[in-house]
Amino acid sequence: MLLGTATLVCLAVAIAFYVYRKKFAEILKHTGKLGGPVAYPLIGNGLLFAGKTPGEFLKTIGHLTRRYGKCFRLWLGTQLLIIMTDPKDIEVLLSSNKFIEKSDEYNFVRPWLGEGLLTSTGRKWHTHRKVITPTFHFKILEQFVEIFDQQSNIFVEVLKPHAESGKSFDMFRPVTLCALDVICETAMGTKVNAQLNAESKYVQAVKEITLLVQYRLFNFLIRYDFFYRFSSNRRKQEAALKVLHGYTNSVIKGRREELHRSSNDTGAAVDANENDLGIKKKMAFLDMLLQSTIDGQPLTDLEIREEVDTFMFEGHDTTTSAISFLLQSLAKNPDVQQKVYDEVRHVVGEDRTVPVTMAMLNDMNYLDLVIKETLRLFPSVPMIGRKIGQTTEINGKTFPAGTNAIVMPFFLGRNPEFYPDPEKFDPERFNVETSAEKTNPYQYIPFSAGPRNCIGQKFAIAEIKSITSKILRHYEVLSPLEKYDESFTSELILRPENGIYVRLKSRVY
Repeated sequence: MLLGTATLVCLAVAIAFYVYRKKFAEILKHTGKLGGPVAYPLIGNGLLFAGKTPGEFLKTIGHLTRRYGKCFRLWLGTQLLIIMTDPKDIEVLLSSNKFIEKSDEYNFVRPWLGEGLLTSTGRKWHTHRKVITPTFHFKILEQFVEIFDQQSNIFVEVLKPHAESGKSFDMFRPVTLCALDVICETAMGTKVNAQLNAESKYVQAVKEITLLVQYRLFNFLIRYDFFYRFSSNRRKQEAALKVLHGYTNSVIKGRREELHRSSNDTGAAVDANENDLGIKKKMAFLDMLLQSTIDGQPLTDLEIREEVDTFMFEGHDTTTSAISFLLQSLAKNPDVQQKVYDEVRHVVGEDRTVPVTMAMLNDMNYLDLVIKETLRLFPSVPMIGRKIGQTTEINGKTFPAGTNAIVMPFFLGRNPEFYPDPEKFDPERFNVETSAEKTNPYQYIPFSAGPRNCIGQKFAIAEIKSITSKILRHYEVLSPLEKYDESFTSELILRPENGIYVRLKSRVY
């Protein structure tokens, strides 16, 4: 069976190579001038990653970066990747409107997200970006902060048994469920109660789809659509998508019908954003999309689902990563944690029942520095990919057409050339004076940069601040007594390969 599959792989790739031999010859001419590990016919550098866990991906890339420098090439089968960690090259790539198409790696989330803001390109991306940008206006974010606070209250209660036991536990899982509750309510205006019902079909489907995408990223065989069609990964993905798309479609249908009924009411129509008592309801991301138009036409249900699903994916995974690594960093650096705690008490006050407002979050300046330092070491998006549409020269290096240009924020933030003593957790390196000394702003790009920068970064920072400050008002975060492996899994999102273990101690005041 294995031999037959291998033979089929070689035959398919050989045919592709024959058909596109001129194109490959042009690519090889340019890539020969770039450094990189020895590549073999048909499989390229696939053996470097074969049989390795996703957690070993970053270690392998780190080793190659140290050996071949800030710009080198990799072949995954017949797919060319150029790894970039030079801010000067990255600036050219990310700041240009020419390079807005995402790399092939993003194709693996298209079955879930379709042509949403993350994966779309060209006119669709431009028009949808313009429509969605007002969604993150500060007045709307103020409404979302109420949801952050309410879900954080539930989170604090969920964590209570861990504080009472005093034992180490994996913080990543409960943070994931809290972030999922937040994003479901802000994106769709519905509650899935993930923190209280982790076994719901929707919650399980979100977990399943992210694991399947992660596996496909590093299996060079099923990166090819031809072989993917026959894999168990595809069958599992279809089952998960049936749940995910079914849920989103039902929410869109229900909300659209509600808006339609409101507009058709005789007499004074009831505002669809008010409840029966005429009290203004919080606007969800979905509500704004339903009321948006492009060229005078409303968005279709498919377009709306794509954007809502994109918001769901980007909004819960990235903040989960950031919050979890932030809490781990505070546990390891009690002096930093004490400064954050003192600031939170000063801003919010002694009453732990007081809801946190946007104004309060804006006043947590030291926590801002802590978040920046966390994202330097643990960028939620450890790699950013762009597709090079036509052969392009960047600072004297030729990028052939069809190249997947892969930017690595993970290694940018750990380069001693840019950050002295890079392994040290030092939020002060981001204060105004130190930041002014940076030679290139593209040294720090946790939210990407340029025209395709993260549209929801203000949303993300507000959520991280709200949840973190709520936890610190109730608990002191401590390092585990046991020793745990702290390796990373790099997929579209940075994750801990074996969890993030901490202890909690209830605060008394």
